[in-house]
Amino acid sequence: MLLHSADGSALVKRLQGKAERILSIAFSPDSSMMVAGGGTPARLGEVQFWDVRDGKLLRTAELTTDTVFGASMSPDGRKVVVGCTDNTVHGFDTATGKELYKMSSHENWVLATVFGVDSKRFVSVGRDRAAKLVDSNAGQFLENVNQLRGELSAVARHPKKDVIIVGGEERIPYIYSMDRPRNMKVGEEATLLRKLERQDGAIFALDWSPDGAKVAVAGAAPNVSVIDAETGHRIAACTGHTAGIYTVSFSPDGKHLATGGFDGQVRIYNSSDCKLERAFVPVPITGETGAGGAQ
Repeated sequence: MLLHSADGSALVKRLQGKAERILSIAFSPDSSMMVAGGGTPARLGEVQFWDVRDGKLLRTAELTTDTVFGASMSPDGRKVVVGCTDNTVHGFDTATGKELYKMSSHENWVLATVFGVDSKRFVSVGRDRAAKLVDSNAGQFLENVNQLRGELSAVARHPKKDVIIVGGEERIPYIYSMDRPRNMKVGEEATLLRKLERQDGAIFALDWSPDGAKVAVAGAAPNVSVIDAETGHRIAACTGHTAGIYTVSFSPDGKHLATGGFDGQVRIYNSSDCKLERAFVPVPITGETGAGGAQ
């Protein structure tokens, strides 16, 4: 893994772990620790716990027989959960790396997770089309937040409320409350707060701005939609990528939006008007080759 400065101006650290692939990362609330989820396909999954300042690998946990997805850390910094290809979600203690539980309520791969505001619950989504609400202390499944539609690959939470946005193959982002306002009747979707406009491709990544006013939606299309979370209207479209986009993130002050795409570029935009501020290749490659390949 490579850590760059937030403005993309410099490579800060290289972090070398055992996993051949890293598919998700999450920072602790104070940014002192980073968790990375990945592994070696068809062999093992791995969760890595890093000291960000020193670039030191603190501990690792191996699980399942394939890479893991959608690592997220609780707002209180005490727990980490990851999704797996064996239809499970595993929870870990951040301080020790000890596995706390395995939740087996999904019926297909679990691709993304997010904790609630108070860290007591999390939501996991995946190929079985469900957004599942789980007790994060016991790893106990509580209920489905949504009605089943297309496969889901991304979820993000409002910074101050237990409200989530989910998206996937259907290309439509849905905003849900994690709490039901009343007992649900047959055919009713009491938790649905807003259905946003259909995107140009399947959705791979979502993020909510720190002030809760905007959401960013990215995926198979080579652009990012920045949407007003209250009205559902598109504010701007961030363009420039030449292929799909697999990750998107607002800066802590909400003024910037970073994206990473299949074209090998990281781009940083002004989040208000999607003006491009910087584009760079995160993995420097030279033309010199040797016994170890490209440098």
